[in-house]
Amino acid sequence: MLRKLKLDILASFKNKKINVFFLFLILAFIILLFTKLSKEYTNTIVFGVEKVNVPQEYVILNDSVALNITLKTNGFKWLKYYFSRPKIIVDFKKDVSKNDSMYVWRKSTDYLENTQFGSKIQLLNMTPETIGFRYGINMVKKVPIKLHEDIQFVPGFDVSSPYTLEPDSLVVVGPKALVSNINLIFTQRVTLKEVRKNIFETIKLKLPKKNKDVTFSSESVVLKATVEKFTEGTLKVPVKIINVPDGISLKYFPKEVNVSYYVSLSDYKKVGAKDFEVVCDYSKAISNQSLLVPELNVFPNLVKNVKINQQRIEFIIIK
Repeated sequence: MLRKLKLDILASFKNKKINVFFLFLILAFIILLFTKLSKEYTNTIVFGVEKVNVPQEYVILNDSVALNITLKTNGFKWLKYYFSRPKIIVDFKKDVSKNDSMYVWRKSTDYLENTQFGSKIQLLNMTPETIGFRYGINMVKKVPIKLHEDIQFVPGFDVSSPYTLEPDSLVVVGPKALVSNINLIFTQRVTLKEVRKNIFETIKLKLPKKNKDVTFSSESVVLKATVEKFTEGTLKVPVKIINVPDGISLKYFPKEVNVSYYVSLSDYKKVGAKDFEVVCDYSKAISNQSLLVPELNVFPNLVKNVKINQQRIEFIIIK
């Protein structure tokens, strides 16, 4: 028993010694690392070019433009350049000049050092000092978006106004040969069942096959709609005969017809007979028949599924 206890105590001391050794080793490594990173180094690294504010009507044809830039800075600053490829930003609104065939970027090392590098980074050299960006003419086209939907409502509910898409159109930019064939963009199919609340859905667009030369102003739209409780209404609306030739007088029956419609409860009291107009066109009467067909000429945009319940109007010529 005593022997086992003695062995456990000795093992504990040994483990502590090992732990202390590794602790000092890690501390030594950290001190060495900080010492190395605190020193200044000079190196040449390849910078990509990020083009911003390029006019929509032009497409830049140079895709692989790069700059070899020699910098002097401490190791801490160098770390960020090794984890991701650095870029120089070229603003086409203020950093370039344009001639008949290309945009030209021409900036001094002093300019870049003051605008795109921190105070602790010294820019020693840059090649090339001038970059030419060849460009082509783009077509800019506004294309409407069409909703593809399968939306079903709880009985007695419906939308009180048409569906709205935000945005309702896209700006498509690219070579004319590609953009001229794009005339309509559909949404992905949106399927909703037993809807009884307002609709607010983000929907992806069915964009044409991706092409790096064609850009779209958006990849999705927001579908909005106000959903309300609906009820059926019925009104008696006077019938008006039109296109009766001069010298002819008519008597017709009935003088009024029942018009039924579907309307939201909130708008029910806003709808009256004066908002509808039912007409019979005498010029459409069939010879040897004393019947006219009533047609709905005017109805308010608050209602839907409007129909006339009377299919025929009888008439007689009295003069």
